[in-house]
Amino acid sequence: MSDLKAVNLEAVMKALARGAAPVSTLWQEPDMMAFLAKGRAYRSEFHVDPSDEVMVMVKGDADVHYITPEGEHKVAAVREGEVFRCPAGTPHSPRFPPDAYMLVLERKRRPEEQDRFLWFCERCKARLYEVVKHVGDYREDPVSRAYEAFYSAESHRTCTRCGHVAPGPAA
Repeated sequence: MSDLKAVNLEAVMKALARGAAPVSTLWQEPDMMAFLAKGRAYRSEFHVDPSDEVMVMVKGDADVHYITPEGEHKVAAVREGEVFRCPAGTPHSPRFPPDAYMLVLERKRRPEEQDRFLWFCERCKARLYEVVKHVGDYREDPVSRAYEAFYSAESHRTCTRCGHVAPGPAA
């Protein structure tokens, strides 16, 4: 066993603020991982995680958009200092500004598990696009990789039901 050490979240927030990376992985162990995320200027996808996810708003506030089992779109406000649990399998989209920070704790993925990243039409709520992948290493920033796939073709952003085209990547 290696030495146990605390992580200085203030130092990690400062490093994230200076860099381009939106996430800093704090640890990835066989059964658990933790990362600190800074807000993104634009987030529209819904993540479906194969395990429960615990989110702590370290700085700032977030709106966690989610979809109920009945298909209803809802929003849960998570304020600075609050803890939020998102059950496994719940499509969710934590949205918070670039100067806010969220600590995320979740179970590391098992080899057979897949994460899903979903986009829906802003107008009619039809499904636009989905990325399914195994997230083995969170340092690879799977959310950014999913966005790269989504933005790689306008057809991914075009609703087949109503024809609306979701905006391109934020500058």
